[in-house]
This record gives sequence, structure tokens and C-alpha cells, in this order.
Amino acid sequence: MDVSVVVATRNRREQLTAALERLRALPEQPPVIVVDNASTDGTVAMVRRDYPEVEVVPLDRNAGAAGRNAGVARARTPYVAFCDDDSTWEPGALGRAAAVLDAHAELAVVAARVLVGPQRRVDETCTAMRTSPLPWAGAGPGVLGFVACGAVVRREAFLSVGGFEELLVIMGEEELLALDLAAAGWRLAYVDDVVAVHFPEIASDRAGRDERQLRNGLLTALMRRPAPVIARRLTRLARLALRERAARRALAEAVVRAPTALARRQVVPPPIEAQARLVC
Repeated sequence: MDVSVVVATRNRREQLTAALERLRALPEQPPVIVVDNASTDGTVAMVRRDYPEVEVVPLDRNAGAAGRNAGVARARTPYVAFCDDDSTWEPGALGRAAAVLDAHAELAVVAARVLVGPQRRVDETCTAMRTSPLPWAGAGPGVLGFVACGAVVRREAFLSVGGFEELLVIMGEEELLALDLAAAGWRLAYVDDVVAVHFPEIASDRAGRDERQLRNGLLTALMRRPAPVIARRLTRLARLALRERAARRALAEAVVRAPTALARRQVVPPPIEAQARLVC
């Protein structure tokens, strides 16, 4: 199998158990690497005891989405699929993604169709990617984003741009990585017949997710986008902050992280920015 699966988790032992059972049942039998973001609930011991075929990478801190980087570094396959501890891949999806990547050497990311919950509704991000205005990229519409738990990446390309940015922690981390890959000359494609399934908790912290999404949108602009985009995102966030608590927290956290973001600033080339303006 040319695709490994990397799962990042933190203090979600029961959810991870369900995810590993689903991955174990896949006919492809992909190698699985679990990256544990310093859990305190016995996750590492559980995986080592109950899933000896799974490689565990315990981290000494919570690296958020960037924890996946350690898993990709440990993978021994040319391609790596990401899986959250509340998601899985449809049978045959990983083989199809590998075939697409084999056939199109310019592709760094295959962005899958993600079905959400027992109703299997298509994630709204995938609906947008399906009608992307960007040029066709090998096997599907060109994109500048993806859903992390529905992405298969070319390991070489992912590592060459540094993977996910730890400053963002989690939520919206895909935009920055997509921009970096595109700026390095790689392409990303949405492939509708590669399918992942996401089972998010109904009672998830929506306000917290919104806060992190808003914060990271501004931080990504500070790191990669030109001044007008920064001004637009900052203005929108400031207006939201006047009436929404999550936006106020997002703005405060972005201000704290802004010096680090600016120290890592590297504006994408004009052709990539032109594409970005069409979609984000």
C-alpha cells in the first residue's frame, strides 16, 4: 500500500478507538500512525496495547494540527492520508487517491469529498471545491484549500514546505499549507470520487471553532497575503468583535500571535495571490 494514514489526537481515547476500528476494517489495510498531542487520558498506552500494528508517536506538548507533521515524517510511503479521531475513509478511496497521485506528478494534494454524519451530507467546503473557478488540476478542479481529514498528500511535497504551521494550533490550518504548496509550484485538486467520512460530535464547541477559524484567517493573511487582504480580514473581524464574544476573543488572540506571524511573513507570488482572491 502506497498510502499511510496519520491520525493526530489529544485526550479523545474513546473516539480514537472507534476511528482505529474503522481504519482496521479497510480492505487496503494501510499503515496507520497515531500522533498523540500530549494526552493525559492513557491514549498512548491504549493504542500500544490494543492496536500493536499501529505506530504511536507521543509528543511532549500539544502541537495541534502541526502534530501531523511528526506522523508524515515517520511515514515510509510516498503518500499520506490524514484522518481525525472522528473520521475515516471509504473502502477503495486511498487506492484511488494513490492512482491519481501516481498519474499526476505535479499534484501535492488530493482533496476528497467529505461526507458528514450519519446523513452523509457533503461538507460545504467540498461543495465549494467542486465548483472551483481555478484551472483544472490533473484529475479534478484546482483548489487552494481542503478539509484536512479528507486529504491525501504527497509526502515529499508536504515535508518540503514544512507541513502545518504550529502557530495556528487548529482550525483553518489548511489555507496556509495550500498557499505554501502552490507557491512552491505544486498543484492541488478536488477529486470527487475519493471519499472520506466525518463524524463530528453534535455538541461540539461551535463558538470555540468559530473563534479559532477567525483568528487563523487573520494570522494566515499576516503570514502570506498582501496588505489589502490583511486590512479586509482585520476590518471584518473588528466589526464582528463589536457584537460577538467569539470574535473578540479571536481578535485578542490574533494580536498576541501577530508578532510571530509577521516574523514568518512571506507573501505568495502574484499569480498565486490572483488565484487566492478567487477562492479565499
